[in-house]
Amino acid sequence: MTVWTSYSYPQSAGAPAGLRHERWWQSRRVRIGTLAALLAVSGLVILALVREQTGTEGFLVGLGLAILPVPLLLAAFCWLGRVVPAPRRNLVFAFAWGACAAALIAILANSFATQWIATATADPGSADTIGATVIAPVVEESAKAAAVLLVFLFRRRTFNSVIDGVVTAGVTATGFAFTENILYLGNAYGTDTAGGAALRDMSLDSVTAATFFVRIVMSPFAHPLFTVLSGIGFGLAALAAERRRIRRFLLPVAGLLPAMGLHSLWNGSSAFGEWGFFTVYALVMMPAFGLLTWLSIHARQRELRTVRAELPAYTEAGWVTPADPFALSSMRARRLAREYAAHAGGQAAGRAVRDYEEYATSLALLRRRGRRGRAGDDFVVRERELLDGLWRHREVARPALAYAARATTRTPSGPAAYGPPAAYGPPAAYGPHTPYGMPPPRAPYPPPYATARPKRP
Repeated sequence: MTVWTSYSYPQSAGAPAGLRHERWWQSRRVRIGTLAALLAVSGLVILALVREQTGTEGFLVGLGLAILPVPLLLAAFCWLGRVVPAPRRNLVFAFAWGACAAALIAILANSFATQWIATATADPGSADTIGATVIAPVVEESAKAAAVLLVFLFRRRTFNSVIDGVVTAGVTATGFAFTENILYLGNAYGTDTAGGAALRDMSLDSVTAATFFVRIVMSPFAHPLFTVLSGIGFGLAALAAERRRIRRFLLPVAGLLPAMGLHSLWNGSSAFGEWGFFTVYALVMMPAFGLLTWLSIHARQRELRTVRAELPAYTEAGWVTPADPFALSSMRARRLAREYAAHAGGQAAGRAVRDYEEYATSLALLRRRGRRGRAGDDFVVRERELLDGLWRHREVARPALAYAARATTRTPSGPAAYGPPAAYGPPAAYGPHTPYGMPPPRAPYPPPYATARPKRP
């Protein structure tokens, strides 16, 4: 039996309020420490394997060349997720998983499978082709998708949309491509130096220059493109109602299979003849990249439109001002509000406005899921936490957002200009609460649930 305190913490029946009984291995610090240790060990092992194959000089050359597209890719995914930024620890985990754990799994599994195929078939020469077109796509995409799965399962509150899936998958794939590029470029440099070429004398005929052009200049987006398909599947699963378990299981699989198929087509493009690689690049990879880029930007704009559509309900309840929905639905206005607050009150004020923007956006997205019957059992608790966050930062954020709204768009004179709030459905679906989650504040009004919450041991 589970009982809930007024602070919505689950407690064992008969246990003192505010206390949780957990084993030492269930501690959050132990779990984080274990995961960090596993990633560190994977990183050391993959470092040793790559250095063994490329040599020290080849490793350093590969590292210097492979790191070039990483800042651009990470900046692109962070820009895409700016509406509701993913926690930094999620991004660090995703990149580390891709660069260390997923790369290690891929190297070991691909090597084992290729050797097994070479000894088990009558044509050992086909082992590399089968490994590249069949084994590698399945192993690599599964290993990268595992990072998205872990974030989806254990960081559920920060994984609520298609954009979250795209960003997590893209950062994971960027880390994986970084390690893989070190290996390929290091081996290419070793081939050149073995033939007497020097790095400073590289021409278009050198293996290093050709590898750099194909992997860094032409297709730095290849691995992120594949894995983003898996991320979209997990993002759609996050939007599905929790009671639809079959759909939540099938959607990630439906994203993973096209990722494997596109990866296989890309790896096998050289088998289509002399111009096969360029044909697949021009007719498949570039259109797919353009389509997914458009879909990702469209999903981001949809989140902004959701903020504009859902927040007026909280405006009429008094939680946000009439200017907030206008300012928070524009990335330019958000930036102006942060700059205004930072100029007037310092970096702490700028961070407060940033937090207010994230709380308000998360609240709007939560409300949309609730209206569509896709909110989880913790809807009421989560809504109250977000409203509490808004109330704590209102004194700094509201003037800044009002300034940004005036500078970027016309604001209505009162709540009536927004029209009636969208229908929310019967409150009983989420428990006993008002349509907006909490009673409207009346000045002077203390922050909701301002009393100290019981601290976890």
